[in-house]
Amino acid sequence: MIHFLATEEENMARFDLTDFEWSVIQPLLPQKSRGVKRVDDRRVLNGIFWRLRTGAPWADIPARYGPHTTCVNRFNRWRRAGIWTMLLEEVSKAYHGDIQMIDSSSIRVHQHAANGKKKTSDPVAWVARAAG
Repeated sequence: MIHFLATEEENMARFDLTDFEWSVIQPLLPQKSRGVKRVDDRRVLNGIFWRLRTGAPWADIPARYGPHTTCVNRFNRWRRAGIWTMLLEEVSKAYHGDIQMIDSSSIRVHQHAANGKKKTSDPVAWVARAAG
């Protein structure tokens, strides 16, 4: 029986960071570690990207990315520290500015959804009703 060692590439999920993407991002990440050794940054980043791509709750991040609390804590810490902005700029440079992003402001809404009646409520009245 012949056993083959699985490489990192073979164990990757469909949208995980490629080796090239990781080679651009890895040197830019904060290296300071207080106390306990940090969980693998690549694994945590893949978990964060999975969550952002799917829109699923943080708690639904697959176990292969580690604890969801690690992903959400790292996401929030790096957001406050400006790491995400810096990463986006550097990745854009690595691709010579040839990256595309889609958000809800660039996606056309179905005609029935665009003209629907807006459901608004007075939050003060709602709070007053709940208190009474």
